[in-house]
Amino acid sequence: MTKDILLYDTTLRDGTQGEEVSFSAEDKLRIVKRLDELGFDYVEGGWPGSNPKDARFFEMARNESFRTARLTAFGSTCRAGTAPENDQNIKALLKAETESVTIFGKSWDLHASEILRITLNENLRIIEQSIAWLKGRDREVIFDAEHFFDGFRDNKDYALQTLTAALNGGADMVVLCDTNGGSLPDQIREITADVIDRVSVKVGIHTHNDGGLALSNSLSAVNAGAIMVQGTINGYGERCGNADLISVIGNLQLKMGRQCLDPENIVHLTELSHYVSEVANIPPLNQRPFAGKSAFAHKGGIHVSAIQKNPRTYEHMEPELIGNHRRVIVSDLSGKSNIEYKAREMGIKIDSKGSDSKRIVEKIKAMEDRGYQFDAAEGSLELLMKKASGQFEEPFALESFRVTIEKDKSGASSSHATIKISVGDEHEITAAEGHGPVNALDHALRKALNSFFPQIKEMGLVDFKVRVVEGSDGTAAQVLVRIESRDSHEVWSTVGVSEDIIEASWLALMDSVQYKLLKEMNRAEDPPKP
Repeated sequence: MTKDILLYDTTLRDGTQGEEVSFSAEDKLRIVKRLDELGFDYVEGGWPGSNPKDARFFEMARNESFRTARLTAFGSTCRAGTAPENDQNIKALLKAETESVTIFGKSWDLHASEILRITLNENLRIIEQSIAWLKGRDREVIFDAEHFFDGFRDNKDYALQTLTAALNGGADMVVLCDTNGGSLPDQIREITADVIDRVSVKVGIHTHNDGGLALSNSLSAVNAGAIMVQGTINGYGERCGNADLISVIGNLQLKMGRQCLDPENIVHLTELSHYVSEVANIPPLNQRPFAGKSAFAHKGGIHVSAIQKNPRTYEHMEPELIGNHRRVIVSDLSGKSNIEYKAREMGIKIDSKGSDSKRIVEKIKAMEDRGYQFDAAEGSLELLMKKASGQFEEPFALESFRVTIEKDKSGASSSHATIKISVGDEHEITAAEGHGPVNALDHALRKALNSFFPQIKEMGLVDFKVRVVEGSDGTAAQVLVRIESRDSHEVWSTVGVSEDIIEASWLALMDSVQYKLLKEMNRAEDPPKP
């Protein structure tokens, strides 16, 4: 496939300048391999002259071979008053032993004069000589013109002189950087077009999102003739972040017809977004365009009714093209269309006359009025729908429970729970300790149910969240507890609401166990085919 646009990923360098974003050398290597599998052209591994971790990463990467990605080391020009061959940063770039290097230089006279405190001619010298030295060592050199758009607006002639210096040094490509992220799309397009008319090498774009326009600015530069886009996965980066390459690719390839990746790899972009989130240990943003969990989620009954007839009515593209999928959310805004859609999705049989749907909608709206939210608690939602349609009976019932918390003068605390449940005509009373009242209650419930339902032994709680539904009543306010559980087959979420945090936790916990038993019943009724 002939590519129209080169993709330059800087997640591992510029992305790590964002708050809470950090990768080990091993993390970086895993991400490079994933980007290489998908066909990215350049992956900036880091700044080997700035820290031991990046230097170690490049040492590790020397033993790897990549199919499509050209690993790139990043650094600055040599220091003022220093020859490139004597500059430690330039030496570190060479030591990284990458085919390509990217160096940045100041294109804004303000930075040269007030930050570096050097003459404008000295700034041009270090740009030209640094690039020439690296080119003489058989490197492809990409010049990142830092603060180019601000510099162009303040002093157009000097900004262009910095590009001339880079070209005189032999730069293979110049990348125009909107480092402060404050430019507008029209400015980006006009300035990029002006530069392309003046230079003889390929031109790239590097944008930041401080004005919320990193994506728009990247697309504007491409429309002006730029053939490389630099950015990060999920838009990670300093301050408000960089251009999100997931959205860049989605728009360029699927909307504008500019080939960035092999078509068969586009469907893995949602997976890539989530993978990088997981490695970075940052929860995925549900509202992220293209790849977010909510990107193709529908909540309003009118919307759901429409997409069942034709998804184009409320979706800008087929979610499967990017590896995402359509979701219908049930809430107090739902109509029967939402319920019928979810029933089909969950394999729940409801009557064709609509009485089940009506009953379920009324139940949900009443519960949401009390503070329940089923958007992210589909375990509780499926139980509710099954119960309301007469397809599930609670396998156990609570008779009573008691939770106590003790704290002694040493500061140590302990929690104890006693619970009495009934299963049919049988009763069970047990007690257990735990790290906190909910953990103790969980242990006691499992202990009581183990002899009746041994399959619950394999399930576990993986997350517990509490939120005040409405805070005007202070400590007497309604609280919502969401519990996430998992077994060897899946992960599910359940929810409980009460003025008492322990009761809310119990309701979510009970739903979690009941959902597990519901799924076990379904598997027993529909065993896998041999």
